[in-house]
Amino acid sequence: MKLTVQTKYWKLSEPFVIARGTYTTSDVIIVELQDGPHIGRGEAAGVDYHGETPDSMVAQVEAVRSKIEAGVTRAELLKLLPIGGARNALDAALWDLEAKRTGRRAWDLAGVGNTREIASAMTIGIRSIEGYEKAARGLAHYRWIKIKVNNDDPLGCIEAVRRGAPNSRLIVDANQAWDVPTLYSLGPQLAKLRVDLLEQPVKVGGDKDLELGRSPIPVCADESIDTIDDLQYLKTRYEFVNIKLDKTGGLTAALELAHAARAEGMRLMVGCMVTGSVGMAPGMVLAQLCEVVDLDGPLLQAEDWEHPIQYDRTGVMSWPSPKLWG
Repeated sequence: MKLTVQTKYWKLSEPFVIARGTYTTSDVIIVELQDGPHIGRGEAAGVDYHGETPDSMVAQVEAVRSKIEAGVTRAELLKLLPIGGARNALDAALWDLEAKRTGRRAWDLAGVGNTREIASAMTIGIRSIEGYEKAARGLAHYRWIKIKVNNDDPLGCIEAVRRGAPNSRLIVDANQAWDVPTLYSLGPQLAKLRVDLLEQPVKVGGDKDLELGRSPIPVCADESIDTIDDLQYLKTRYEFVNIKLDKTGGLTAALELAHAARAEGMRLMVGCMVTGSVGMAPGMVLAQLCEVVDLDGPLLQAEDWEHPIQYDRTGVMSWPSPKLWG
């Protein structure tokens, strides 16, 4: 087995502004595993709020190079590296390599099939009230729109999106910018605006006073959920969990988390960091188990891989070409 790892800085189509900061590039690592004529690929952005960078992820990959090149299974990889982007990229490459070796698609290898149509949300980053409405008008044909907000007039922002996209389903993501009293005070107005989901509205660790079912809008854990170990705390506070492969450290662990969350009665969303189509493709496997899908990374970029995933005008994603992944 031959391992290669490199960094890539994808240009974004516009600055992406969320409550944590502003981004102008998507900074990722790309891993390739070559076994004879077969090459498996993985792409990961890591988790910036956990301190991950492309350099730190490359260093993690390089630290286990000899073991990877000697041959490693996905189960062994779970013990070899901690959660995060490095393990995600390697795990994705192993899935892709197995698909190419066997001639079977990753969905079949994962036992989930690919019969469910996947319609991704499209994200609107933080901007002026007028900017929200203008952006929403341009996306009004999407089935789902995700709105990034902070604590600065969030209702005004959401109202602007609803004016621009009267029929789209809405996800509101405050990236921990609210507190619990703010969440509950906004609930009735959010219901009137037909918001479908609230994603991580309050700070990690500041959610102890959340009460399951008190909000008229289902609440989804994002930054609060990394692994199965988090479920016991979250299941009495959140209706949904947002599973991202960079957080879990790959599709293998993400599938385990998804089944465990379902067993606890929780509902599932699949999300993403901003990456190209190779980073999105494994998330489409997980999406077969999820009610809500946010896999719009390539749509936020000004460039992408060859043979990219295609999105129709409503957000429905094409199945990745075998030339791309899986």
